[in-house]
Amino acid sequence: MTRLQVDFIQGAGPIRFGPRGVGLAVAALIALGVGSAAVAQAVASPFMPEPAAEVKDFSPAEKLLLMSPQFGRVKPPSTLGYRFRKTGSLEEGFEDRVSIALQRAQGGACCKAQGQFLSGARKVSLPEIDQVEGNPVTLYFLEHDIRDMKQRTKGSVTYFRKRIRMALYQGAELSDVNVTYRGRTLPAREIRLQPYRDDPNRARFERFVGKQYSFVLSDEVPGAVVAIRTRVPGEAGAAAPLIEEELLLDGAQVAAAATARR
Repeated sequence: MTRLQVDFIQGAGPIRFGPRGVGLAVAALIALGVGSAAVAQAVASPFMPEPAAEVKDFSPAEKLLLMSPQFGRVKPPSTLGYRFRKTGSLEEGFEDRVSIALQRAQGGACCKAQGQFLSGARKVSLPEIDQVEGNPVTLYFLEHDIRDMKQRTKGSVTYFRKRIRMALYQGAELSDVNVTYRGRTLPAREIRLQPYRDDPNRARFERFVGKQYSFVLSDEVPGAVVAIRTRVPGEAGAAAPLIEEELLLDGAQVAAAATARR
């Protein structure tokens, strides 16, 4: 398995990628951390360094989200478009756009990717990535999310990444669901996470410990990623969530609570 060397700059800097960008799946895995028991133990403290040992095992959620080829139905040059919507009672919402422009990589393989994530003051600066196999929109969404968590809580981006990676390794729930894409009902898989639910440091950001993540993927749509959602429930039993964000592939529809296929 080819590894994409990925390094997130700490703080507000842009994402940095190594010279050979093959397999965004592993790129995101390295960026978020890796799924081994040793790594999971290191998450207990936000100040623990990364273990040097090579990772040997991966969870089904990691394999599905981060380690599978996702451009099988894409013929470059083409552009994948996504709608982004933020709602909730905490602050004013907005709608915006995300796009992934794909070109043939060196040798004619798919794909070289250039992303545009949101616009104006919210825009995330993104580099071009050579020879990706997985859809970089997942990594971009998570980078946006982690920066937002840092800004709201004054916490460490490294710590939030570790919590997400640990949830992918040992706390993810997977289910079969149906999605609609351009009028067709298609099979998909949903991954659900709550990275902060059992966080030993939850007192530092109690307002966000119930935050939920949902990733919906289908091999039947271009780029495989159908939807990514995060939801922070309302406080004290409030019906409306504090914050809800959704990234949705153009032409797709997914129920707010995905219904299991029969």
